[in-house]
Amino acid sequence: MFLFITWRFLVGLFLAFLTEPAKCLDNGVALTPPMGWMSWERFRCNIDCYKDPDNCLSEKLFMKIADHLVEDGYRDAGYVYLIIDDCWSERQRTRDGYLMADLERFPRGINFLADYIHKKGLKFGMYTNYGHSTCMG
Repeated sequence: MFLFITWRFLVGLFLAFLTEPAKCLDNGVALTPPMGWMSWERFRCNIDCYKDPDNCLSEKLFMKIADHLVEDGYRDAGYVYLIIDDCWSERQRTRDGYLMADLERFPRGINFLADYIHKKGLKFGMYTNYGHSTCMG
């Protein structure tokens, strides 16, 4: 029995020397995975604000979501990202090739919305695409 325990101990000791401890910085970055809310899974490309004004992708919706993240305690629990996925833009790019917010649904523009979200202590993110069109078409 003593030989069996010694053998196991030696193998364990050998393996301990083969493995290297994880190398990481103690700088406070990425203590948790990025946590937040993204529009795609719930709202997809719902852009019809006439038929479904409460659930269409719009400035009003994202302001409401930002308010809920703060008021319901999600921000304080670490859910700090609010990300707009596809379908926020016009279907066509500008003459210079830039994506432009759909001004019917985002009448004050994306900068206004980003400022609103940032003032709530949240981080703003958005989907974009470098192709001729987004996934929306």
